[in-house]
Amino acid sequence: MHMPDPYQQLIDDLVAEQQYLDAQLADLPDDVWQNDTPCRGWMVRDVIAHLAEVDESATAVASGTQQTMSGGDRSEDGTRSALQDSSRHMTRTQLVDWWRAARNRMETALRARDGRDRLPWAGPPMSARSFATARLMECWSHGLDALDGAGIEPIHSDRLQHIAHLGFITRTFAYQTRGLEPNTEPLRIDLALPSGASWSRGDEDASNVISGTAVDFCRVATQRIHYRDTDLTYTPGAAEEFLQVAQTFAGPPGEGRPQQSN
Repeated sequence: MHMPDPYQQLIDDLVAEQQYLDAQLADLPDDVWQNDTPCRGWMVRDVIAHLAEVDESATAVASGTQQTMSGGDRSEDGTRSALQDSSRHMTRTQLVDWWRAARNRMETALRARDGRDRLPWAGPPMSARSFATARLMECWSHGLDALDGAGIEPIHSDRLQHIAHLGFITRTFAYQTRGLEPNTEPLRIDLALPSGASWSRGDEDASNVISGTAVDFCRVATQRIHYRDTDLTYTPGAAEEFLQVAQTFAGPPGEGRPQQSN
């Protein structure tokens, strides 16, 4: 019996996440695309321009025509890239067409790879599998911002397991990008996926435990919510410390979101 390729299944999930966001936003009135989002300085249209821009860069890296990521990064003060600014002259239809074309090219480039191939990016080189996971993570997390700006409540799926996995395996990186010594105490994460299925990573006997929903953990790991504004439970010490630094995206520490609750 032929077993499905986990890497190709991951790309299926990436495409499904992109299509979900597209279906929510593409046909909204033009004025909604001008709405501000929680990402400082970005309107809904700027979020989609960012996804298209970085998908273009990812395509070049995955196809071997570019050896490092270029453009697309958000500066520390939250300002837009030059291409995001220039894309504000596009109509909504032109912007959506660009986004669709960019992500379709990226899908083609990624599917031609082996999941174990090493690809350069903003941080250390990563496997094509992690590279595709990072693109899914960016689509979902930036999608949260765009949907918020559009006034749409997101519908989450078990595709979040990929983002939760990325959050777990980037634990050491999250410390290092802040210039901190990584905490190596055993840690376990127990989550409920949107379907109700259980998902866990780490040492079963670890005394440091984070538990709750995958939605909450992934929002923390992508810095879309302060961990104290979630229903996550965590042991004091290494588990809570990780939630304070968790970061799935490459580059310097993000601003994060301020705590809303007391």
